[in-house]
Amino acid sequence: MAVENSSLIPNPDWLNLPSLNLTVRSLFTGYLLAVGLGALLASAQILMTHGLADGNLGLSIDDIVYSYHGDPANSKIETKLKGSMRDKASSADKLKIIKWVRAGAPESQWNENIKEVFYTNCISCHSVIPGLPDFTQYQNVKQVTKIDEGASATSLTRISHIHIFAISFIFFFNGIIFSLSIGINQWVKAALVFLPFIFLIVDVFSWWLTKITPDFAWVTIVSGIGYSLCSAIIWFVSMYQMW
Repeated sequence: MAVENSSLIPNPDWLNLPSLNLTVRSLFTGYLLAVGLGALLASAQILMTHGLADGNLGLSIDDIVYSYHGDPANSKIETKLKGSMRDKASSADKLKIIKWVRAGAPESQWNENIKEVFYTNCISCHSVIPGLPDFTQYQNVKQVTKIDEGASATSLTRISHIHIFAISFIFFFNGIIFSLSIGINQWVKAALVFLPFIFLIVDVFSWWLTKITPDFAWVTIVSGIGYSLCSAIIWFVSMYQMW
């Protein structure tokens, strides 16, 4: 019969955030600081892209609808010029583009004067950045003069899998660190590490649902607030208990 050696049994009170040595605390702190900064920059990026889809600063239901479902009343380029791209060209140049688009975007006018407007305002990005249409070519510009149908299935598929993979890893490592916290009810702790994954999955599914019908746009905002709030609690509690 094996003799139980109590000295070999791990002490659950030993491995926790307050008792970590300086090296491990420094490792965890560096990670949390980098992830926290990344979250702030991601929020700023969302406000400057999706948050301007309706032409007004701040994320709203309309921003989500225009980003994923589209704006049937306007062409894609007109929606962008009134929203996230409104500061990329002068009012006069934007008016020229919108009038040209509403006239059917004739190729004859492209070569006469519209091409120069795009070269002046757009091609510094729309000719060199991968993923953006090349606006040096008329056919590429013609594609964005059609009715705004929101994000394409191709782009949603690409963004969805990247979003899930990348952010899941962040939530996973956040959860490992937070699991070493003390003085928190186990059910509360379990909920805080589990719910961000659920909110993330709901968030991605809400993009596709909003693409089909704008009625689901509110789900995107609620799920984003949900995993952001959980992550913020995890971040602050972990930092506080380590230091």
